[in-house]
Amino acid sequence: MIDATQAFWLAIIQGLTEFLPISSSAHLILPSALLGWQDQGLAFDVAVHLGSLLAVVSYFRRDMGLIGRSWLQSMQGQRLQTPESRMAWYLIAATLPACIVGLVADQLIETHLRTLGVIAATTLVFGLLLGWADLRHRGDKILENMTLKAALLIGLAQILALIPGTSRSGITITAALALGFERQAAARFSFLLAIPIIALSGGYKALQLLASPAVDWLVLALGTGVSAITAYLCIHWFLRLINRLGMLPFVIYRLLLGLVLILIINGQL
Repeated sequence: MIDATQAFWLAIIQGLTEFLPISSSAHLILPSALLGWQDQGLAFDVAVHLGSLLAVVSYFRRDMGLIGRSWLQSMQGQRLQTPESRMAWYLIAATLPACIVGLVADQLIETHLRTLGVIAATTLVFGLLLGWADLRHRGDKILENMTLKAALLIGLAQILALIPGTSRSGITITAALALGFERQAAARFSFLLAIPIIALSGGYKALQLLASPAVDWLVLALGTGVSAITAYLCIHWFLRLINRLGMLPFVIYRLLLGLVLILIINGQL
């Protein structure tokens, strides 16, 4: 099990990279590759993802409350479909593809795709794709312009996030931008979509954890808390600054990160 200092820094990395379009898997490799840290382990992975989930649910608590109430009322026939109840269906539709493929291909991904070479390649390729979507296809659609077709396409793009190094937020924001949504709307839908996918993947990992040996609960609590605080601040500032900054800083960062990973592969770092 990692120690408290390692847990603190890894939780910060997880909290930042879960929602920035820069890939958490690429960053979590760096401490072990450059500093010789041991793998964080399944228990800690569940803990920091719980922190990320707490952050995004807390930040969008009003949106989720309204979406949830409207969806339940429409299901019970108390009111007609509203933009909020339709958004619930859009989030469900966009979540299903990655869940289905993730369950089917979990062992394949774990066995063959968690390599530095794959992560370096996806960091570079999907970084360039993010820049292309932002520069060439970004439009003025807002979240209220979301349709079932657009949600399904974003959900299909989210399947690619199962490949380490892709970035879940990165590929869903890329897809939304390519469909003509503005940056703020693309980011908000991506973050709302994070809630069901993190909850489901975290629950799946937690079931695997039942067969694991005893864990250090203080380290896990530290990881959860630090990840939650970092992720909340990350969401807040990203949404405030995204229209001003654009995607170029993240594209440049991904290209530099990909080059660093290539240097690590070649033994030059």
